[in-house]
Amino acid sequence: MKQIWITRPGSPEVLEIREADDPRPAAGEVLIDVKAIGVNFADVMARIGKYDDAPPLPCVVGYEVSGVVREVGQGVSEYAAGDRVYGLTHFGGYSTAVSVPSDQLVKMPDQMEFVEAAAIPVNYYTAYLALRYFGNLQPGERVLIHNVGGGVGIAATQLATQVGARIFGTASGWKHERLAEMGVHELIDYRTKDWVEEVNLRTSGGGVHVIIDPVGGRNVAKDLQVLATVGRVVVFGFSEPVRNGKRPLLATLRSALGMPKPGLLTLLDKNWSIGGLNLGKLWGEIDRLRPVMGAVLEAWKSGAVKPVIASTFPLEEAGEAHRMLEERRNIGKTVIVC
Repeated sequence: MKQIWITRPGSPEVLEIREADDPRPAAGEVLIDVKAIGVNFADVMARIGKYDDAPPLPCVVGYEVSGVVREVGQGVSEYAAGDRVYGLTHFGGYSTAVSVPSDQLVKMPDQMEFVEAAAIPVNYYTAYLALRYFGNLQPGERVLIHNVGGGVGIAATQLATQVGARIFGTASGWKHERLAEMGVHELIDYRTKDWVEEVNLRTSGGGVHVIIDPVGGRNVAKDLQVLATVGRVVVFGFSEPVRNGKRPLLATLRSALGMPKPGLLTLLDKNWSIGGLNLGKLWGEIDRLRPVMGAVLEAWKSGAVKPVIASTFPLEEAGEAHRMLEERRNIGKTVIVC
């Protein structure tokens, strides 16, 4: 098989294709011939050496794949050779073959394509957990989605539309027309406008009820300036200190120190809740994710979920896929095809 290795911390040029022996499925695992690989910002962070959950470099990352079952391990009865599947991989996904525990997989409906299947797990499971579990988003409420043009942002837009919420989003101005077509009601260019002022102006000071934030750092302090009574903030990333594909130490320290630390009395007084979400920490509790996996699949079947693909890249151009993400040139998901 072929794999994409992060050889050392650095720019996209440090990614290297290497040959390796095909894996064999252990008991409870499924061996998949991979057709498509989802690319995530966590992969970029691992490449620059700033993702603590990643294996030590050099390593193979990758959180999600789709493909065709080649072989099943002992004790697996729900899948068979030839089944089309998608699912989560706890690293190692940047490979043309991967062995995955069967409970991390979902069978693909006949009408689903491999590229869109690879775009589902990380983005939609994160968005579903953020909005439905942590945010408890209700019909008629206002939700603010930062980086609404990214993979999680678009997934959250579709799920918030399904709920019947009013959607606010921050994104670069050139993305606004497309995002409005996708259902974002109020768009703010965070590069040219003070989004705090804009949100408060457009809500007549009432703020928003739910905020999902992949930026983290000092951005969370601003979140609290637009949070309504009984408001919920969900932080699922820490991209604020990233500069030109790197995370400089000084910028990281400023960002971390600038993150608010409201005490319990403040939360009680404001009727607020603030939560942190890290999908990668749930691999040991996959039973908690199974209902989410099923709900997202049903939402796809109903048409509420429809992954938006920004671009696809062949395995040999994985570095360009990374570059697109770190330069924020994507509207939707970036996918590598095998």
